[in-house]
Amino acid sequence: MERRNFLKGAAALSTLGLVSPVFAKTEAAAQPAVLSSGKTRRFVMTQTYSLKAPAGSSGKVNLWIPIPEETAFQQLLNLSFSGNYQRASLNANNRYGAKVLFVTWPDSDGPLNLKVEMEIATRDWEVLKENRLADWQLPVTDITIPEEVAPFLQATPHIPVDGPVKEAAQKIIGSEKAPLKQARLIHDWVSSHMHRDDAVVGCGTGDVGEILKTGRLGGKCTDINSVFVALCRAVGIPAREMFGIRLGASRRLDRYSTKAFGSADAQGVAKVSGGQHCRAMFWLAGFGWMPADPADVTKMRLTEKKENDDPAVAAVNDYLFGNWEMNWVGFNHARDFALSPAAEQGDVNNLGYPYAEVDGDPLNFYDPAAFSYDYVSIERR
Repeated sequence: MERRNFLKGAAALSTLGLVSPVFAKTEAAAQPAVLSSGKTRRFVMTQTYSLKAPAGSSGKVNLWIPIPEETAFQQLLNLSFSGNYQRASLNANNRYGAKVLFVTWPDSDGPLNLKVEMEIATRDWEVLKENRLADWQLPVTDITIPEEVAPFLQATPHIPVDGPVKEAAQKIIGSEKAPLKQARLIHDWVSSHMHRDDAVVGCGTGDVGEILKTGRLGGKCTDINSVFVALCRAVGIPAREMFGIRLGASRRLDRYSTKAFGSADAQGVAKVSGGQHCRAMFWLAGFGWMPADPADVTKMRLTEKKENDDPAVAAVNDYLFGNWEMNWVGFNHARDFALSPAAEQGDVNNLGYPYAEVDGDPLNFYDPAAFSYDYVSIERR
């Protein structure tokens, strides 16, 4: 059994100086706008794979596992993996810089075992916790979009920005010119007009064109937050999804729902095989990237059987525009892109789940039992 261990040499979040509002000094800033002074949380997520090839398959097996991105609000402290694979390597050779652990076996005739352990530190990312939009007004002219941000204004196969999308976006913002207020109008429209549909498989496909064309404004987190992203891009606000997974219990929003935002047992253990969750962010000139998550508003509304005008729904909606509670870790913001090494099936929609091919045919990553993986997260206290 081969074992690889990669210790991260970067300092812990508590030493980064990110304990109070830090505003960008130039419009060219492309970093997160601010980090809260909340206590660091540490999680150990253990992923266990015992892949099962479909009947009749015997060829090569390739597995791509998303690895957390390093940001101001989350840090990968340690990554280790072991198994009976032929080769395993870390790779970020794609246009989004999405990190993956690529693992391969020469054939599927025998056991296909892998164990991955990630130690992760997070802080809540809270920019607009008190929701004072008036304090965040900026000139709306002469905005320079940094080169590294500009791609998040562009369309992808699942994120169109013209036609019905642009028409809907313009109708939502009306005569409003301030980008922050435009983003809030879009966030509120998405969280109130869309609904969570638990019949949708996994996190949904995020096919914005189909959603808006048909008027069926339902789905899971990727569907809902992708609509937010597309509408923002359509009015000139850079935006992107971030695909990740819940790691443990909510401490910020648990007063409103004990089920919607993450949970764990008394020992801090959470079974998270089905905990994948897509969030969103938008870019504001002069400040940088800002967090949002209208999809979790719809999840709470469904879970608690509440209406849009309920005070608890309004409170959650206010928090989730400009703030993320970090009992969650983000992997990447990649959409409609080629894996590296390339998958035989071509570009992938997104990489929030592990992806595997046996003899060039993909396994069902939405079904942990069929794919044969198990994820457990333990919070260190």
